[in-house]
Amino acid sequence: MKHSRRTQRGAALIELALITPLLLLLTFITTEFGRAMYEYNAVTKSTRDAVRYLSVQTPGTQVTEARNLIVYGNTAGTGTPLARGLSLSNVPAGSCCTWQSAGSNPIITTVTVRVTGYTFHSLFPSVMGVVFTGANGDLVFSDITATMRAPS
Repeated sequence: MKHSRRTQRGAALIELALITPLLLLLTFITTEFGRAMYEYNAVTKSTRDAVRYLSVQTPGTQVTEARNLIVYGNTAGTGTPLARGLSLSNVPAGSCCTWQSAGSNPIITTVTVRVTGYTFHSLFPSVMGVVFTGANGDLVFSDITATMRAPS
């Protein structure tokens, strides 16, 4: 009877050794996916805040403040960026904020804000030979845009 119990303990230890790498891999993948979604949502929210801010401004003005609002969360441009890797270069002054008018009576004006080339930098580019994102752990998101109608 004692011999059987000792064999079971050894089997449990081997099973644990076999399953631990898989559990660690799943933990790392889940953590990185959660971080990527959190940072993407932070950039999306700041883009919406900037378009909301510009929608009540005179068209063509306050672009610098809107860019700062996207990157830093305030119009002054102080502090640290809202997301790791986000910078003013992701919100180019010439193409980040555009106004469009349509219609004749009434004229409807919309403003669009765009963030381009935002890259998520993974803390774990690869774990046990499994690569999560790009070659060096970077994941480039597609353009993040928000459009809002400006009051007439």
